[in-house]
Amino acid sequence: MLANELAATEAERFAAELRKRRDLVYEYLETWPGADEFRPDDIHEALFSYVRHRGKGLRPALLMLCAGAVGGDEMQALPAAAAVEVFQIWTLVHDDIIDRDDTRRGSPTVHSLYKQLGHQKYDLEPDEAAHYGVSVAVLAGDLQQSWAYGLLCDLLERGVSAGLVTRLVKRMATSLTPKLLEGEMLDVQYSLSTDASVTEEDILRMLAGKTSALLEYAAWAGATVGLGERANQSSYPDSLGRFAGLCGTAFQLQDDLLGLTADEIVLGKPVGSDLREGKRTLLVHYALESATAEECAKVLFALGNKASKAADTRLAIDIILRSGAAERVRKLADSYIGQALEVLSNLPESESKDLLRLWATFLLARRS
Repeated sequence: MLANELAATEAERFAAELRKRRDLVYEYLETWPGADEFRPDDIHEALFSYVRHRGKGLRPALLMLCAGAVGGDEMQALPAAAAVEVFQIWTLVHDDIIDRDDTRRGSPTVHSLYKQLGHQKYDLEPDEAAHYGVSVAVLAGDLQQSWAYGLLCDLLERGVSAGLVTRLVKRMATSLTPKLLEGEMLDVQYSLSTDASVTEEDILRMLAGKTSALLEYAAWAGATVGLGERANQSSYPDSLGRFAGLCGTAFQLQDDLLGLTADEIVLGKPVGSDLREGKRTLLVHYALESATAEECAKVLFALGNKASKAADTRLAIDIILRSGAAERVRKLADSYIGQALEVLSNLPESESKDLLRLWATFLLARRS
């Protein structure tokens, strides 16, 4: 079989395995009996808005595959996989407010949808309708975070010990959440910088919290559930956590690249929106390092400038791409995946380990 045919076969295999696990997770969420407590209707519908659109399911699939890679039962870990997906969703709902995004994957964001409904349903003036939309989204995100903890507790019904469930809940509350919110806060603060003072180290630290932390938790949690009471004596949960954390940085670097180079229809948001929001990506950092003073001024003019024209954003993108920043970021992302696969090589061979290899490769092959 030719190399490209083999690659296509592997990609199809991974897509099928990813879809299988994603569907299990979303079916679990859509039939969760405690959802009747999510009231009133606007909160209930807002809470399920992104659930019904079904994301790729990369994080829950990672958790389940890590459970399998250490010899555990993936189905036993299903509630934890669902918890990780809901945790991801609430961060997206709140992140969309922070970034003032009106669409996600081609559909209205929660705060944008309920802004529209505030006007249509309650005849609110524009400012009040916008406030209603944000209020619904904040409360829905808060409830989704609470739901994630409830889903972790479902593990008790699948034979996971109370001690292990407590560890999962505690780590989500006292380690994952602070680290992720630190990354989000740094992202906001860096976008306010008006010069080139944000360093590469600063940006990578921000990415470690904003994107890598949840992937690291998902892998660690999956391995912990898979090992059960043996988890305390094994290095596998931490190793798989490191594998996923490295992949997470590569994932975000690829996301930044797609934000400047992808097809808008496939991407689901305008190309260059990260620039208009003032995001301090490594692409921007590397471009400012190598561009002329005149070019730097044009990039900085477009960065975070809500009043800039589309032509200003396009010019800034062209400067960034001509600078060689995209190639530097691609190489860095490749190096993170290489390090991650080296960590993964220490695990025994299994179908789950093989799928984890494909999971890592998929992160850099995706187009949206």
